[in-house]
Amino acid sequence: MIDPEKRKAIFLLSEEGMNVREIARRLGVGRNTVRSAIASMGIAPPAARKSKIRIDRELLQRLYDECDGWKRRIHEKLSEEEKIEVKYSTLTRMLRELGIGPAGKQRCDRVPDEPGAEMQHDTSPYTVKLGGRPTRVIASMMYLRYSKRRYLKFYLNFNRFSMKCFIHEALMHWGRAAAVCIIDNTNLARLRGLGRNAVIVPEMEAFARRHGYRFVCHERGHSNRKAGEERSFWTVETNFIPGRKFEDIEDMNAQALEWATVRMHHRPVAKTGLIPAKAFEHERAFLVELSPFLPPPYIPHDRPTDQYGYISFDGNYFWVPGTSRDQIRALEYSDLLKLYRGRDFLIEYRLPAAGVKNKLIYPDGMPRPIHEPKNRRKPTDEEETRLREMGEGVGAYLDFALKPQGNERHRLVRDLYRLSRQMTPALFTRTVQRALKYGITDIKVIRRIALLYLNAGVETLPQTDVDEDLESRETYIEGRLTDMPDFSVYDELLEENDG
Repeated sequence: MIDPEKRKAIFLLSEEGMNVREIARRLGVGRNTVRSAIASMGIAPPAARKSKIRIDRELLQRLYDECDGWKRRIHEKLSEEEKIEVKYSTLTRMLRELGIGPAGKQRCDRVPDEPGAEMQHDTSPYTVKLGGRPTRVIASMMYLRYSKRRYLKFYLNFNRFSMKCFIHEALMHWGRAAAVCIIDNTNLARLRGLGRNAVIVPEMEAFARRHGYRFVCHERGHSNRKAGEERSFWTVETNFIPGRKFEDIEDMNAQALEWATVRMHHRPVAKTGLIPAKAFEHERAFLVELSPFLPPPYIPHDRPTDQYGYISFDGNYFWVPGTSRDQIRALEYSDLLKLYRGRDFLIEYRLPAAGVKNKLIYPDGMPRPIHEPKNRRKPTDEEETRLREMGEGVGAYLDFALKPQGNERHRLVRDLYRLSRQMTPALFTRTVQRALKYGITDIKVIRRIALLYLNAGVETLPQTDVDEDLESRETYIEGRLTDMPDFSVYDELLEENDG
């Protein structure tokens, strides 16, 4: 086997008129090799590997489907059931050559950074401390590929409505939108299909069209198609989160807005030294300009007005102007709630902070309404805290009694607290300790235990001895089989009283 360069030289010397003997002498190769090189015109013939083992493609496809693609199991079934001995490496090579199974790693296209051509969106979960408590949050980021500009916000829960609100907020902050938004194959925007075959949810497609762009899903497993977005999340993890303290999600988002739109907006990027603020000024002319009056996304909710003039929404109560009890349509925005009666706009409220529940909300500057919703939930955290402060015995009973109660939890805590105010702490502690011993949660029985302690005048009640052989006694067996007593005399007395 001679190298391609020598084979090519043999052919060129033959073309110049040199005979086979002279070429073989000068290049130090055999005459047959020279003749072969001349016959192939200096081109090395392809090395065709002759496989001694031939397996029908339909057989391999059937085994692949039966084994769910597990090649090791296919190898075993070929040997045990089909009596075909083949090396595992040969089997995997044949599957690749026949195109059975997932395609191998493909090369990625290098997409140039063209101004106004592309933006990217993605989410990433993190666990951070909010107010000192570890909390799982979801970071949502918008990224302009050319100018490297970012917009970042965190959510406790992220759904399709949150995605629409975030993208609208980011694009309205920039005032511009790129022609294409690259996303992964998320179900928030994708209806079916993957990559180039993905079909976008009609709702999200209409939303994107209204904002001057379209969604494009990258191919499956090609997350580096939006490498700028992935690198931005790495920067969030290594630059934004470390060394910062967050009181709540609102404080975190305030710091994220300053970090993404001010600090990172004027900081040079990577080795190129590109400054997003300057690059965006150049890219601005290539982006789609958005109208400042573009309406934000919202979700409509129909709510009845209760007898006190409130509607309930997301665990809180919002006061409705007027005196009637009409059906109200509430439009939920990202941070606002607007109330309508028919087509008439009534009032708008700013939504309370995340986690705020059971709150009465009414217009600022207006005196608090006299009446409150009757079905308003009243928490019992304060009562439970005071009960636990009475000692470990009471705390142990609460751990036992409150765990399975479910919706009756608050009632039990209130009844226990009310009972604790009617007796001394020592008597109450002994009472609940005895209730814990026998697994009692009925407040009436607990009250009777306390009365027994008071009547006995002792610190502890005598234990009740139960004879386990009671049912085997002769008197018990004899009495069990006696006739029923005659109560007719009592019936006659009742008839006389009625007369």
